Parts: sequence; structure tokens; C-alpha cells
Amino acid sequence: MLSLENRVAIITGASRGIGRALALGLAQQGCRIVVAAKSVQSTEKLPGSIHTVAEEIEALGIEALPIQVDVRDGDQIDALVRRTLERFGRIDILINNAGAVWWRPVLDTPAKRFDLVLGVNARAAFLMCRAVLPTMIERRWGHIINMSPPIDPGVVPGKVAYFISKFGMTLLTHGLAEELRSSNIAVNSLWPVTIIESQASINWQLGSPEMWRKPDILVDCVLRLVNKEPGAITGQALLDEDFLRADGVTDFSSYACVPGTSPPRIPWSGIG
Repeated sequence: MLSLENRVAIITGASRGIGRALALGLAQQGCRIVVAAKSVQSTEKLPGSIHTVAEEIEALGIEALPIQVDVRDGDQIDALVRRTLERFGRIDILINNAGAVWWRPVLDTPAKRFDLVLGVNARAAFLMCRAVLPTMIERRWGHIINMSPPIDPGVVPGKVAYFISKFGMTLLTHGLAEELRSSNIAVNSLWPVTIIESQASINWQLGSPEMWRKPDILVDCVLRLVNKEPGAITGQALLDEDFLRADGVTDFSSYACVPGTSPPRIPWSGIG
């Protein structure tokens, strides 16, 4: 296991939910965190902000840099990376976690919704990767994690726009990993096999808490990935439970939101 002390991670969509959990999990290992998201104020519907998460990180004794960013804006992405380098002088880890959800058939998907999911998911991940690559290549070390699923055409009907955007992120993983293999930079995708408790699962009413796992399972996956040398695993579209099982984990009970339950794998055909 490598030390994450003094490494620097940018996490998009880090103001709440999975992004917040990833930020705190990495910070607990000594990693300095750039908390990147749109939310600068906490609301009843969307609790949490870049500032509240940064305060939680700093309470652990770790440096945090909260930066408001709309990941659809390339100029804001460039400014985010520039400010990170001005503050910390390096970028070691990028997690493209910001996401937009639209689980509707094609006829129920207006152009603006298509543009939204493409912009927040596939396009933003591409631009974020492109922006951090020069410093990672110069340092010859880096981990990029795209929160996107393995490509499976069977899950697409009824959610075409969404999966065009998410599979676009996964294609980015596969292609960029090969482009960077000689630069000692890993690029992988990570996706849960169950519904994860988050604002998306709550607001979209995706099943019930008995079907959910805590974000902790994704945190443990990310920690195991970034604690390996980049050349160890790259170009993979990983599923959280399968990855952990292959890494020796056998007990998943602590991840259940409701103690004593066994959340099922996502039944894509029955959601949305």
C-alpha cells in the first residue's frame, strides 16, 4: 500500500453524497482535497456545499481547497486546475464524480436534457482529464477514476441519453488508459452493483433504503485503487463488489444502509 500523505486529489461533484464520502475517505488517508462542485450554499433539497465539505476535511487536519465549478464550462475547468496547481503545485488523483441523471425514453428527452447529461457526464470528464494530464505526465504518476459503468447495451432502452453519456465516460477510460500507459498514469472506471444512498437515489426515489448500500463501498474501492502503483490496474471498467471480492473482501454486510439486509444488484429494467 502506498502513502497518500501530501498527495492532491480533485473530486468533482464533491459537495454531498458519494463525492463528499470520497473526499473524506481520501482525506483520512492524508490526501489534500480540492472540493469541486456547483453548490456554495446548503439547501433543504440539496444539503451540503463545497464549503461544508471543506470544513469537514480541515477538521481532520488536512488541507482543502473548495472551488465552485460548472463542469460544463471548459474555462471554469481550466481555472480549477490552474488554482489547484497554484495552491498545491501538483495533481495526483482526479475523480470524475459529478453526474447528471435522466432516465427517460428518447421521446421524453428534450434536447436540453440530452445536452445536460452529455455535458455533465461525458464531456466534463473528457475536459477534466485533458486539463490535468500535463502535470500528471510531467510527474509521471497519476490516477484518474471515472464514475461510469461497464458497457452493456442491454441496459440502454428507456435511458438512452443517460447511457450515451455514461458509456462515453467508459470509452474515455478505455482509450485514455492506452494513450497514457507509458506515462505511468492509470485510468479506470468504477460503478456500483447496487443502488448507492445519495441525493439522486432519494430524489429519484430509486427503490427503498433496504435496496441501498452506503457510499463507503465506493470509498473503499477508490482507496484500494489509488494505493496501488498506476501500472497495476488501468483501462478497466470495475464493479465495486466484484473488484473488492477479487481483492479479498468477503463480508459486505457493513455497507448495507439497513442493517441485516442484502441489497440486490441493480435491476436496470425495473428502474426509471
